[in-house]
Amino acid sequence: MKVLLINGSPHRDGNTHCALAEVAKALENEGVETVEEWIGTQAVQGCIGCYKCMELGRCVFHDGLYERLLNLLPEIDGLVIGSPTYYAGPNGSLCALLDRLFYSGGKHLKYKPGASVAVARRGGASTTFDRLNKYFTILSMPVVSSQYWNMAYGRAPEEVLQDGEGMQTMRTLGRNMAWLLKKIHASGPLCPEAEMPLVRTNFIK
Repeated sequence: MKVLLINGSPHRDGNTHCALAEVAKALENEGVETVEEWIGTQAVQGCIGCYKCMELGRCVFHDGLYERLLNLLPEIDGLVIGSPTYYAGPNGSLCALLDRLFYSGGKHLKYKPGASVAVARRGGASTTFDRLNKYFTILSMPVVSSQYWNMAYGRAPEEVLQDGEGMQTMRTLGRNMAWLLKKIHASGPLCPEAEMPLVRTNFIK
């Protein structure tokens, strides 16, 4: 079993990484392989709503970050997305990436457990956490919870490690995801049967 952790902070080894590392450590202690991918500091192309991915099976824009993550999706069993909190929301570059990744590669994520982690100096973590969870709940992905909302606090690099409750929340999240993955794998590859055709209702016709 393998879980992908996406570090959505422009600071590679900052507090978001520290929180994700605590989740990864708990997963690995339960025998689950982990890989962390950092989004970097380069500009990230957002979705332009061209729908070409419906024809191509991938985004029309070619960039290394998107391609690398898209290629990982078929081989992972679970996903954890971490972000710092900017203006009470996730990092904009992360959202630009996730919009494209989930829309074009969603078939590789359906029914796989997902979890989000929000890191903040003080406020806004709840709305960051909520925004990230929206990606999972539109793709029938079981959302993994912890003993509290998956949030941790710190400003300076590694300051988040002083948040005892936050770090315990991260470890519990890792163990809970490992437990769910084992339950899913023990029951076999069967997934709920989707109701077809998929109904799309516009409010204005």
